[in-house]
Amino acid sequence: MTAAMDISITRAERSKLQDLNLDDLPFGKYFTDHMLEADYENGEWKNAEIKPYQPLLLSPSLAALHYGQSIFEGIKAYKDRQGNAAIFRPYDNFKRFNISAERMQMPAVPEELFMDGMRQLVALDQNWIPTKDDFSLYIRPFMFSSDELIGVRPSDTYKFMIILSPSGPYYAAPMRIYVEEKYVRAAPGGVGYAKAAGNYGSAMYATAEAKKKGYDQVLWMDAHEHKYVQECGTMNVFFIIGNTAITPGLEQGTILGGVTRLSVITLLNEMGVKVEERDLGIDEILAAYQSGEHMEVFGTGTAATISPIKELGYKDISMKFDLDKWKIAPVIKKTITDIREGRAADTHGWMYKI
Repeated sequence: MTAAMDISITRAERSKLQDLNLDDLPFGKYFTDHMLEADYENGEWKNAEIKPYQPLLLSPSLAALHYGQSIFEGIKAYKDRQGNAAIFRPYDNFKRFNISAERMQMPAVPEELFMDGMRQLVALDQNWIPTKDDFSLYIRPFMFSSDELIGVRPSDTYKFMIILSPSGPYYAAPMRIYVEEKYVRAAPGGVGYAKAAGNYGSAMYATAEAKKKGYDQVLWMDAHEHKYVQECGTMNVFFIIGNTAITPGLEQGTILGGVTRLSVITLLNEMGVKVEERDLGIDEILAAYQSGEHMEVFGTGTAATISPIKELGYKDISMKFDLDKWKIAPVIKKTITDIREGRAADTHGWMYKI
């Protein structure tokens, strides 16, 4: 690790934790006592500080509000059985954050600010980490353009922040998913591989339309033919057909390279399950379903971890999956959860100790 950045710390006078029940937490609603904030000005990062969580004072002409230069990451911290805090694979998120920054013409955030700032912040608020199964401390680093100027160009100034949210499961139950054939999440040459805020804003209309039909999320298809699987809502997606796990490849730049996705691929290989990263057409999925092949379908993501999909709605066809017969996804979920929560050995060095 590079040398630590000088980050000033101002502690909150009173912790909000005493007013909160960590056993009953919706996802992303409550935030810890402190936050990290830093400014990019004149080509350098400065004013790095950890201070009490508080509102921001922003100009109506703030560039991010008008032109969407805004990126973020999602990371989780856990406690093991001895009460030691650790963060799951934060270096991978750090690298992806700067890939997003480059695509959105934003400055790179240095490792000493991103990683050491996160470590100090989580250490300060580690009492907020829930210990209940499937609960965690969600870590949200983000950056946005902060020029007070209306004009379509990259900003000269930026603000980088990290906030923390103790959270329960993102999806509490297996999902019903609608195969989206009209609206598109990303196209080759676009920003699908970046964790840009606009990717999520533009997805909300199609998701709302799917919910009107009784579904929880959409399965995004390719922009050209609406034939090949892309992502599932805000998650990467895996289809296990027989004893082969298939997930869309990243070559076209339309899919976010998920850290949980990468972890699942590693664990599948260790289980002896063949993994294919390739184009997967909806016709192939439908044929496998109709032939009676064993199928498991699930989304992966930092917020959701492993989210089972119990039904796919495609045109007038409902593909329903019997989760009780699943053999692979439950093992993957248990394994990754046990590593994160300290019940299994971290043989891959995924847990970054605080």
